Amino acid sequence: MFETLSDRLDKVFTGLRGKGRLSDADIDATAREIRIALLEADVALPVVRAFIDAVKERARGADVSQALNPAQQVVKIVNEELITILGGETRRIRLAKQSPTVIMLAGLQGAGKTTLAGKLGRWLKEQGHTPLLVAADLQRPNAVNQLSIVAGQAGVDVYAPEPGNGIGNPVQVARDSIDHARRTMHDVVVVDTAGRLGIDAELMQQAADIRDVVQPDETLFVVDAMIGQDAVTTAQAFQEGVGFSGVVLTKLDGDARGGAALSVRHVTGQPIMFASTGEKLTDFDVFHPERMASRILGMGDVLTLIEQAEKTFDAEQAERMAGKLASREGFTLEDFLEQMIAIRKMGPIANLLGMLPGAGQMKEQLKQVDDRELDRVTAIIRSMTPEERVNSKIINASRRVRIANGSGMTVTDVNSLLERFAQAQKMMSQMAGSMGLPGMGPMSKKQRGRQQQAQAARGKGKKGKGKAKGGPARRPVGAPGLPPGAGFPGASPFGGGMPGGMPGLPPGQGLPDLSKLNFDQFKDQQGK
Repeated sequence: MFETLSDRLDKVFTGLRGKGRLSDADIDATAREIRIALLEADVALPVVRAFIDAVKERARGADVSQALNPAQQVVKIVNEELITILGGETRRIRLAKQSPTVIMLAGLQGAGKTTLAGKLGRWLKEQGHTPLLVAADLQRPNAVNQLSIVAGQAGVDVYAPEPGNGIGNPVQVARDSIDHARRTMHDVVVVDTAGRLGIDAELMQQAADIRDVVQPDETLFVVDAMIGQDAVTTAQAFQEGVGFSGVVLTKLDGDARGGAALSVRHVTGQPIMFASTGEKLTDFDVFHPERMASRILGMGDVLTLIEQAEKTFDAEQAERMAGKLASREGFTLEDFLEQMIAIRKMGPIANLLGMLPGAGQMKEQLKQVDDRELDRVTAIIRSMTPEERVNSKIINASRRVRIANGSGMTVTDVNSLLERFAQAQKMMSQMAGSMGLPGMGPMSKKQRGRQQQAQAARGKGKKGKGKAKGGPARRPVGAPGLPPGAGFPGASPFGGGMPGGMPGLPPGQGLPDLSKLNFDQFKDQQGK
């Protein structure tokens, strides 16, 4: 959503990096370009004015004029001001001292309130709560049925005593839901209210009546991030008519300009608490202003990437993999498949790589990443017998033909996968031997030599000078990362290589330097 804004800001900062000193004219020109970029992104004019004034005032300060790299100081100022506009710090849900905590959703029709209710219920369940979704939208056709389906997918309970479709009193349903939650031991109640196609008195009155009977601890205003400037007008109307304590942005994965995200917080004064980035129930998380600002400026969002990896790769799986490396059991195709499936669960590979620093400079290359390569690799490995997955060396020519026929791929594809896997397996073995840590396999000759030298210097061991035996061990190239196309489970074995490692993933995978990544260099089977 913020791709256009990111591109414009990147061009502005690129022009500054060549200057050793910034004059007032340079600062004014930079501020003008930033203003144009924000206005083109549909950011509200009052927000743009406040932002530019703050940036110009700080840019003329002593910190920038005396800095060794003024351009970096300006980027730092813009980043900090973006964080301020987006809310400054992450705001969490305020839980009631006495259960249940009541959360009311309000907003226009089509903003995604009903789907958001399911996402919020699923997220609350992951946090250890027992949420109850309340179907208080009795006007929109099939709204009650939709909430019931979404609740079932999220694995949470729903309170829907009325069929909806214009039948029933939503205020009474909301009032009864609180007593029902207390009886059934639900500690959080999420009330889904009706929306309209526009702001009108009837909508505001009904939402205000529901607010009065349930006395919500949090009233979340759900706004479509794609509606642009109108998001500010709608937010102001709801704030005056109903009032809300937080904002939820939906459809952040869209291709609109995204100015609403930068405007609503500043205009209403209420924090953005959650963000929905897709249609799946898992595409939902707490809104972090500093991470969003970092992504807008092309600095990546490694923290979110690590959190996603931690959710996908459990501690037991990582510990088992570390144990196999330490014991020299070897890295098998079964392990390769297991990690690749876990990576697939994290979402599109291009989105994951987009969270890494420097990914903004490789947008065209990231667009060429094809997630179907993972499916092809999975098909090849699953066409092997259990014995072949454990010991790939037994896969001879006839077996390769059988595997190719079973997976719908060619023998060349099978050969390429096995060659790249052999490289990864060799690298894993080298890394396990070079760790030199307790429980991580034997030390290399070089490390043993250094240890003996240190003992001799301290006067320990035999009399005289200690001699370090053994020549220097060969260090694996790229450690702790893996060779391109070999270490990362999402690597294309057919030439469309991927980076050698990712942060927060199982042992043996490190953080690549994306600025040096060139997707065109992996066209040959050797990945060089």
